[in-house]
Amino acid sequence: MSDPVPVRRALLSVSDKTGLVEFARFLAGQGAEILSTGGTAKTLREAGIAVKDVSEHTGFPEILDGRVKTLVPQVHGGLLGRRDLADHRAQMAEHGIAPIDLVAVNLYPFEATVAQGAAFDDCIENIDIGGPAMIRSAAKNHAHVAVLTEPAQFALVQAEIAAEGGTTLATRKALAAAAYARTAAYDAAIGGWFAQQLGEAFPPRLAFAGILKQTLRYGENPHQQAGFYLDGTNRAGIATATQVQGKELSYNNLNDTDAAYECVAEFDRPAIVIVKHANPCGVAVDESLAAAWDRALLCDPVSAFGGIVAANRTLDAAAAERIAAIFTEVVVAPDADEGARAVFARKKNLRLLLTGAVPDPAAPGLTFKSVAGGFLAQSRDAGRVTAEGLKVVTQRAPTAQELEDLLFAFRVCKHVKSNAIIYAKGLATVGIGAGQMNRVESSRIAAWKSEAAAKAAGLAEPLARGSVVASDAFFPFADGLETAAAAGVTAVIQPGGSIRDAEVIAAADAAGLAMVFTGMRHFRH
Repeated sequence: MSDPVPVRRALLSVSDKTGLVEFARFLAGQGAEILSTGGTAKTLREAGIAVKDVSEHTGFPEILDGRVKTLVPQVHGGLLGRRDLADHRAQMAEHGIAPIDLVAVNLYPFEATVAQGAAFDDCIENIDIGGPAMIRSAAKNHAHVAVLTEPAQFALVQAEIAAEGGTTLATRKALAAAAYARTAAYDAAIGGWFAQQLGEAFPPRLAFAGILKQTLRYGENPHQQAGFYLDGTNRAGIATATQVQGKELSYNNLNDTDAAYECVAEFDRPAIVIVKHANPCGVAVDESLAAAWDRALLCDPVSAFGGIVAANRTLDAAAAERIAAIFTEVVVAPDADEGARAVFARKKNLRLLLTGAVPDPAAPGLTFKSVAGGFLAQSRDAGRVTAEGLKVVTQRAPTAQELEDLLFAFRVCKHVKSNAIIYAKGLATVGIGAGQMNRVESSRIAAWKSEAAAKAAGLAEPLARGSVVASDAFFPFADGLETAAAAGVTAVIQPGGSIRDAEVIAAADAAGLAMVFTGMRHFRH
């Protein structure tokens, strides 16, 4: 075996032809024979590059509408034959099999075809067979063969051949690793699609793959390594966002920004969500983003410092001026007008992410959580409670304004770590209790925060006075509800279902509260 390995013969067969002509012209200029098929061969000939059809090289025609064209010994023998073994060389000579030193194959666009909502038969025809087989053969024999599976690899290999006279073993190993990862991801996409066709939400073997978008500086803590991978679903959010300005995003930035944007997507009217450490610390809906910001910030101005801000509308200068008035790590929105961009540009370290769209909270999908030795998978919490689905369980029914606030607060609950308690008034949060080991402590923390926020704003009474309260799960005892009543709430929304529901309902009636059951909980751990 020699290293570097010169490229005397290359097989090029690609669906994505980005950079193809330039790379093929370089190889031809190095004296390499170019083998190709179908549209790739046509593209190269039109560019004036000499090409030999694979069918001519193998002596076997393409058959079955092109389904069989490279699945022949002359191709796979040329890829798999070991040049360092005399027996392999003798067998290749006996059967007229010429070695192939480089293969460039990117696969039929199955994932893109599915994403476009194509018919079943079209998806089937876009399952590549010969391509993965060639990739795997070449990758297995990387000691002698270079395999390219992405157009971005052309420049690297071209530069190395120009400098070294061939491909080096280190590069071929790296290309082989990328090749096997690509075919694994391709098969995972096909397997997942078939499971969907069969209606299997959780098939016996679940495979998924990610594409590295960014190697992060570190993980949750500086001693941890981290990377950001895309899953190919193109859900609007941080995976599809364009970073307009600011420092590199960290692991925690990305996690918190995702939490903020998924929450703000819940609302149809202009909304602002402020997140700190993956929990909302202020949420508001209003007629403008600027007004929504003012009311979201009022909920917890201390926690908002150094937080993440999400908007569900195009940001304008008025909203941008308010947001930029305090230290903010990240701002994410569908878009920002020129005025808003100019305001944020004054804050060089602020990261501005524009996504182009808002995610659909009701869209199906899976979420994952790692555990020792495996992972948990579940469907995304796409549940949404409506007024029609509520059950009034107290003597007093909520007023129209209370009902609107109750639905708003319960929607926020979906995005607050359990145990979650939300006080809301006028479509804005006025107190949030998150992540406590018991619900009564979340109630107390939310009430305390509403007092602290009111004091900071110079108001005479706690923000929670006259608000409604939402609980992400049932009150197991009356004490959590009684704490909320003491804070001044007038109405309650909760899932119900506790063995002590009657006790909790009686406490609500005693306090003159209206209470509704949703029958749906929103645990978030």
